[in-house]
Amino acid sequence: MTDKLAVNRNTFDQVILPVYAPAQFIPVKGKGSRVWDQQGTEYIDFAGGIAVTALGHCHPALVSALHQQGETLWHTSNVFTNEPALRLAQKLIAATFADRVFFANSGAEANEAAFKLARHYAIERHSPYKTKIIAFHNAFHGRTLFTVSVGGQPKYSDGFGPKPADIIHVPFNDLAAVKAVMDDHTCAVVLEPIQGEGGITSATPEFLQGVRALCDQHNALLVFDEVQSGMGRSGKLFSYMHYGVTPDILTTAKALGGGFPISAMLTTEEIASVMTVGTHGTTYGGNPLACAVAEAALDVINTPEVLNGIEQRHGLFVQALQSINSKYDVFSDIRGMGLLIGAELT
Repeated sequence: MTDKLAVNRNTFDQVILPVYAPAQFIPVKGKGSRVWDQQGTEYIDFAGGIAVTALGHCHPALVSALHQQGETLWHTSNVFTNEPALRLAQKLIAATFADRVFFANSGAEANEAAFKLARHYAIERHSPYKTKIIAFHNAFHGRTLFTVSVGGQPKYSDGFGPKPADIIHVPFNDLAAVKAVMDDHTCAVVLEPIQGEGGITSATPEFLQGVRALCDQHNALLVFDEVQSGMGRSGKLFSYMHYGVTPDILTTAKALGGGFPISAMLTTEEIASVMTVGTHGTTYGGNPLACAVAEAALDVINTPEVLNGIEQRHGLFVQALQSINSKYDVFSDIRGMGLLIGAELT
C-alpha cells in the first residue's frame, strides 16, 4: 500500500509550478454541492470545478459507472477501440448534428483538434492558402499555443514567442467587423455561443445567423466552442440549439465527464473525411474509464427532467439576483442562459 505523506496548503507552494493560486484549504471529500477540508469543515462549493461538476461531487450514477469500468478495463490507447467510447460517440451523434466524434482529455485538446481539422479541411478541399481563422476579443479556447492564440486575450497569449499565424480577432457580436475581414482565404470562424470568461456574453441570434451565412458564402467552417456552455448548462444539451444555427465543428468538455477528464470534438462525415490514420491522435483520448463516466453523465443530463429543471432554476436565480439588485443596486446587468448566468458589478 502506498504511504501517504503528510501534506497541507504550504506543500503546494513548495512543489507545484506556481501558475495557480488555490484556496487556503484543501478539500478532501465532496458530495453533491458540498466539500469538506482536512479539518472536517464543510463548505458549499460555488466553484463547481469551473463548470465541471455539473451533477455535483460523486454523483451516484457516475460513481457506479467508474466503479464498474474500473474493475474491467482501464486503458488500451488507440491500438484498440473500446465499448464505452463507441457507446458515448453513438449517443453524442444521436443528440446532435454530428456524424463523427474525436475524444481527447481537455477542452484545449478538443479545440486544438478542431482548429487543425478546420485548416486541414480547407487546404485539402480548397487551397493551401485558405488558412485564416477569425476569432473574437475576450474569447477563451484553452492554453496550448494554438488555442491560446485563437483566444482573444493577450494576457494569456503574450510572452511565449511567435504565435501561430493567420489569426484575426474582432469584437464579439459585431457582424460588420466579421464581414470586413472575411474573405475566401478564411478557413474558419471560431466562437463561443456564450462567451464564458469574456463575461457571460451571449451571441445574438442575428449575429450567429449572419456569421453562418458568411461562412457558407466563403466556404469557411463555423466552429462552436461549447466547452463551458455545453452539456445542459444553457438549458439545452448544447447552446447552439437555442439559435437554430448549426456549426460544422463543435467542441465539448468540462461537464461532459462530470469531474473526470474528457473532451470531444464533433463534426460531419464530409469534414471528417479529410482526416486519415496518423493525421491526429492522443494516447489517452477515448479512455474507457473516462468514456464510461461521460456516458453516465450524458444519460443523466440529456433528459427532459434535468434540462427543464435548468430552465426553472434559471428563473429562480435571476429573480433572486434582481431582488438583491433592487435592494443594493450592485449589478449593472444580469444576463446569460440556463445556469450560465453573469451579474456584472456596477
